[in-house]
Order: sequence, then structure tokens, then C-alpha cells
Amino acid sequence: MPSMYLDINDLAGGALSEKINIELQKLAANVLDANTEAEAKRSVTIKIAVKPDEKREIGKTEVSVTSSLAPSKGIPMSFVFDYDNDGNAVIGELITKDRHQLAFNNQGGVMDGTGAPVPQGNVVNGSFGQSVYK
Repeated sequence: MPSMYLDINDLAGGALSEKINIELQKLAANVLDANTEAEAKRSVTIKIAVKPDEKREIGKTEVSVTSSLAPSKGIPMSFVFDYDNDGNAVIGELITKDRHQLAFNNQGGVMDGTGAPVPQGNVVNGSFGQSVYK
């Protein structure tokens, strides 16, 4: 029985090699992306599916190349929860370390832990989402 030799670079007129290179470029870009975990495993998978005909002489073949990349890192943040004056649940992003902590905004004004401005001369009573200024 004669032996057959297939050169991966010649399969499908070079299309398989091209697809492999595309996925390897995606993998390289993912490795270099600072928004992904540096040591996460990445992979390129080449799948060759063959469905022979009844005479077992010809096999319809589909070749696919896929990559499994590291997902983007999550973005750490915190939410604060409370009720508004009508009793509805409300949510806000906590931009300070403590929901009751005051901070200065970029314009020099005072803001609460969610970034809401604190009117001058008012005192925060520590409740987010309600009438917090007296």
C-alpha cells in the first residue's frame, strides 16, 4: 500500500496554514494584553473532521482552527445600597473606601462616598440615597 504524505502548508491551497497563523496572532495579542492574566493558559486547536463516503474512497473533510484565549481581567469596584425617600432600592458606585467618607472632587468641591456633591454648609447624616443633607 503506497504511503501518502500531506504537507500542512499545502492543504486547502494554504488556507489551513493561514488560519493557524491568524489564530496564533490572536494568541500573541492576548498574551501581550495587560488586561488579561499573564500566566493564564492559551491554546490553538486544529480540528480535522472526516466523513467518508459509503465506498470509503473519499472523505468529505472540514478543518477548523480555533483559539482559546485568556479573558479580560475583571474591574474591581464597590457598590453601596440603600433606599430612597419613596422606599425604592437604589444602588450607587462607592468611589471612596467608606460609604460615609467625604472627599474632594477635581474641582475642589466636597463629595460623598458615591461622588455626589455635598452642598456647602450642610452636614451628611450618613445615609446614601435619602435626604442625606440637613
